[in-house]
Amino acid sequence: MCEHVPPCPPAEASDREAAKSLVRRFEQGWTRLCNGVLAFDDTGELLPDGRVISPHRATQGSL
Repeated sequence: MCEHVPPCPPAEASDREAAKSLVRRFEQGWTRLCNGVLAFDDTGELLPDGRVISPHRATQGSL
């Protein structure tokens, strides 16, 4: 999907969030990344194959 040089990490990679932003919808709380991932403001993600990654940000109790 990515045409950048060097290419963005693929959606399956652990560093997938490092991909470049293509579309940002502040009012809806999501960003479409170059690798096809929808990254949500709560740190959850929707991968191109339909898999859901639960939010993984630190919470107040885990700091």
